[in-house]
Amino acid sequence: MKHNKYEIDMCNGTIMDKLISFSLPLMLSGILQLLFNAVDIVVVGRFSGSQALAAVGSTTALINIFTNLFIGISLGANVLAARFYAAGKSKEMSETVHTSVTVALISGVLMGILGLMFARFSLELMGTPEDVISQSALYMRIYFLGMPFFMLYNYGAAILRAVGDTRRPLFFLVVSGVINAVLNVILVVYFHMDVAGVAIATVFSQFVSCVLVLRCLYMSEGSYQLRFSRLSIKKEYLKQIFQVGIPAGIQSTVINFSNALLQSSVNSFGSVAMAGYTAANNVFGFLYVSVNSITQACMSFTSQNYGVRKWKRMDRVLVDCIILSVVCSLTLGCCAYFFGPEILQIYTREPDVIHAGMEIMTFATVPYFLCGLMDLFPGALRGMGHSGVPMILSIIGTVGTRIVWIFGIFPSHRSLSVLFISYPVSWILTILMQVCCFYFVRKKVHGQMRTCA
Repeated sequence: MKHNKYEIDMCNGTIMDKLISFSLPLMLSGILQLLFNAVDIVVVGRFSGSQALAAVGSTTALINIFTNLFIGISLGANVLAARFYAAGKSKEMSETVHTSVTVALISGVLMGILGLMFARFSLELMGTPEDVISQSALYMRIYFLGMPFFMLYNYGAAILRAVGDTRRPLFFLVVSGVINAVLNVILVVYFHMDVAGVAIATVFSQFVSCVLVLRCLYMSEGSYQLRFSRLSIKKEYLKQIFQVGIPAGIQSTVINFSNALLQSSVNSFGSVAMAGYTAANNVFGFLYVSVNSITQACMSFTSQNYGVRKWKRMDRVLVDCIILSVVCSLTLGCCAYFFGPEILQIYTREPDVIHAGMEIMTFATVPYFLCGLMDLFPGALRGMGHSGVPMILSIIGTVGTRIVWIFGIFPSHRSLSVLFISYPVSWILTILMQVCCFYFVRKKVHGQMRTCA
């Protein structure tokens, strides 16, 4: 089913070219988003110093802990909408859209309140140094004021991805990102607002992207058309969204909790290491959004084909996604490693910070293809409506390994290198468990489809 030039028919025809058509705009969206976020870091690092840079960077893992549960739920909206859209169920599709947008609005307001109330307390729990904690808390409080806009954009974009539209969200991010970059320069360089200026620019850009995506849904003539008068929560669809989305959100939240533990361990080395981690983590972000775009494609394509019971095509989708993910992540990971010092100089000119950043990047760039594979199998499983067991396995493999590493190995071998070897180790263990899980679930799902055929 294809109604306009932005949508992709995921259930018929060749697969690889459509995966690329879907993934590339999504990948560019993520990369552009990070580039614009990098502008935050570059501007504040160059014009406000390493303490301000550390203050902004130290909030990343914590913000992700707060937000990723609800962002994960948007994956449930994506899977359900894709399934209904492929099956031509217009009424169910429409009610899924309105339920999803309502959930986004409520969760955004809730996140804003929690962020304002617990920002400084959370930073204290993470052991944020006294010389940066006030700036970090200020940044977080302003940032969380934009949570309703942030959530509405992400849920709206999830609906568009469900029908294969990844190009318009790319355009929306370009517009909002340019606004963010311009405001960064104005507020930080000319008005000397430091971290507050960066946070205000981010909130306003989120508002712009939110307005654009909601307008897109409102102007649509398809089954995913949005009407604000019809916003409500339908329990039937909310339950199905939660069945896929909550495990995905919990998984992401808990994994980011392990990243927060890593951040706490990095904090123990002082503000120089924190600044190096901030810059290195931004590089990891570029690698992540690249492989994650392929995971999103795998989930959407699998979900649509699951909706029309094309199980052989689902297998081909996963194989093609594995090929894309490995090629993409190996290429980018090798570039990030070999040109690491030059890349880190974009963020800071302090040699000690660059050295710390490279120490962190050594064990987490070239092997990053493992992270892509680790996420692909749960993505395929979620597309088939199975999200609980992949969540448990990811928590055991990723979080469990890192907790054992941080509290068992790191204290007696205190260095950034030893700390970040935990990344590839946890990826390998999680892949082994996810592949076993996928084998048994695939066998069950394919058997059910043959029975119903």
